[in-house]
Order: sequence, then C-alpha cells, then structure tokens
Amino acid sequence: MAFVFRFLSRQSLGLLHRIGWLCGWLVYGLSATYRRRLQENARLAGVAPADVRASIAAAGQMVLELPRLWIGPEVPVQWDGTELIDAALESHQGVIFLTPHLGSFEVTARAYAQRFGVAQAPMTVLYRPARQFWLRSIIEASRRRPGLATAPASLAGVKQLIKALRSGQAVGLLPDQVPPEGQGAWVSFFGRSAYTMTLAARLAQQTGARVVLAWGERLADGKGFRVCVRPFDESLSADVVPATLQINRAMERVIHELPGQYLWGYARYKQPRQTDVAPEQKG
Repeated sequence: MAFVFRFLSRQSLGLLHRIGWLCGWLVYGLSATYRRRLQENARLAGVAPADVRASIAAAGQMVLELPRLWIGPEVPVQWDGTELIDAALESHQGVIFLTPHLGSFEVTARAYAQRFGVAQAPMTVLYRPARQFWLRSIIEASRRRPGLATAPASLAGVKQLIKALRSGQAVGLLPDQVPPEGQGAWVSFFGRSAYTMTLAARLAQQTGARVVLAWGERLADGKGFRVCVRPFDESLSADVVPATLQINRAMERVIHELPGQYLWGYARYKQPRQTDVAPEQKG
C-alpha cells in the first residue's frame, strides 16, 4: 500500500481527480448504507440534485488527492479573503480557523502555513494518528513542515492549542466532526440534533481569539484549489451551548456556498463513543 500511495503522489491532480470521480461513484453504488446516509443528509439540507451528484464524485476526489497533498509536489493554490487573515493576525489575539468537511480541508492548513505560517504566525491543528503504521508514518512526515504544528487529540493537545492562541498564533479545527462523549453538545445542524464539538466555542471564549471560516474549493480540470476565507459575522455567546449552535449555523452557511463539495456521506448524526442520548432539540 505504501508503494501505491507514493506512486499516486507523483501523479497530476487532473488524473487523480478523474480516478477519484470513478471511485466516488463506485462506493456510492456498492454501499447501500453510505448511499442512504448521503441522500438523507443532503435532503435535510435541501441540496439540489445536481449538487448531490457532484458531491458523490467529490468524495472520491478528496481521497485520491491525499497522496499528492501529503507527500507529492506542491499544488496550485488561489486565495479569496486574505485581508481577513491579515487583519486577524495583526490583532495578535490569535485566530481560530473553522473548516467543515468541505472541498479539500487538508489543503487549507498547508496553504496557510506556506503563505502566513512561516512569515507571520504558525498554525496548530489537532491530530489523531492513523491506525495503520505505514499510513501513520507518511502522515506524520507530511505534517512536519515550517509554519504548521500538530497537537494530539487529548487534554495535552487542547492545552497546546490554548497556548498557541494566547501567543497570537492560529489554530485549525473541523467543527462538524463528531467528538467523543463528554466533549460536545446536542445542537441543531440542518434542522436535526447533532452531537457537536464544543472545543471551538470554548477556545474562543477562553482566549478571546478571532474566529474565521475557511475551506479549500477544488477547482475543475485539476487546476488546483481556491482557499476561501469568510468572517464569523456575529458575537459569540458567552454560554457554550448557544455558542456551539452559532458555529453550526455558520457552518451551514459556508456549506451552502459549495454544497457539491461537502461530504454528505459523513455520519454527522451518529452517536458519540460511549452512547449518549440526544435531548429534545429546543429553539
């Protein structure tokens, strides 16, 4: 597998995305569970049929591009919204980048590290080691780069994130990832109660860091990516559950900007580890 991974890392994005398009549709056709979940999640969000079809291919493209992003030659990256990052960094309050499972969420941290991390302030991202040894070594090597640091998904890692923010640095999180039990709250996501991480809200409340929304749009024909940055347009509540709901609503707005590249097949509404019971959604 390591040989195949390294071989793919040397291929063009255009070729990888064409193979990924096919793989995405194969998985969709072969897995009834995945197919039902994708259709149901997209239906809840009111996604148009054309965007649902695009998202099926995009899921495969996301997987096939990973070897190139992790250990291959650099890929072309465009930017939209760099002025928001400049302003946030100049405040020296720390910056929290919230990136949903949209487009290439791997490319956003790498692009930040290359453009801002070395010259201005590094970014720290939470990291959970892969189970396969061969893949773990590749990922760890790929994330050892200037301007980008990793923190373990543990209490020590959270302390590392807080320290980075208080030093005026950046932190990257996937706020629509289902956390373990005890690390989230049940709040609405596209009209359905979803167990949602409270870490993003707690970090902002504890450090006063600025919050921005970011995602990596996959460009057509293997032309690279566009990293899009948007402001978090409201004051975050001082209470963690309402603040977490605010973040979910911001994620909904971002996802609706590019619904054809969201991972609708992700098990967003699953129970956290050590099953908890979702309370009735209010408001």
